[in-house]
Amino acid sequence: MSAPELGIILFAFGEAENVGPVIAELAAWLEAHEPSTELLFVDDGSKDGTADAATKALEATGLPFVVSRHATNRGIGAAIKTGVRSASATWLTFLPCDGQIDPAAIGVLRARQKRTDAEVVFSVYDRRDDGLDRKVFSLGVRALILGVHGVWMRSDGPYLFRRDLFDPDRLPPDTFFLNFEYPIRMLAARRRAEVVTVACRPRRAGQSKSTQWHRIVGVAKDLVDLRRRRTREWVRTRLGLANR
Repeated sequence: MSAPELGIILFAFGEAENVGPVIAELAAWLEAHEPSTELLFVDDGSKDGTADAATKALEATGLPFVVSRHATNRGIGAAIKTGVRSASATWLTFLPCDGQIDPAAIGVLRARQKRTDAEVVFSVYDRRDDGLDRKVFSLGVRALILGVHGVWMRSDGPYLFRRDLFDPDRLPPDTFFLNFEYPIRMLAARRRAEVVTVACRPRRAGQSKSTQWHRIVGVAKDLVDLRRRRTREWVRTRLGLANR
């Protein structure tokens, strides 16, 4: 059998209430719009039966799927990398299992890629009601990225990327910082990139696992560390040591 064209990484940590309805909604959308899709579910160390609930829901979809489990909670970056490693599809994107992203966002990403032949398509949210703090946080991080890396990054939500342009072994972050590092690397490498706007809904149930202000210092440190790593990579490439 040929590899599916699209793979969707679904990641969850403590989302037993949400995974069933989220997967069912996604499967209904895929049946109508993207029937050649594989689902790559990653349970990031849940202790509430999330993986079992997800497996049951995935079996009901009739779509090819893979379930991976982390023994402990490792972070969004680790979950995405695990999903990529288990994928066979040419194009990949991801969705959290909290129900905030409508499956129609996948269609928006795919349509822009097909229309423009982009290598990666990022997304920003239209009206995410997370208050002034998050808006200031996002603007501050983007300013830091511009100052440290020289690129203006617009990427809030899921992005669509070619699997061959995502090497998990060359992307160290296991945390949410992966979703800064990967776009920065794609933009700095001048890959053909597009940005679309997608809707963001309230969570179906439960509470967000993320906070904001205490993270900005950590993000700043990570951005400086990435600058150092990128500089070392550039030097090694110039010296012909990239593959040694």
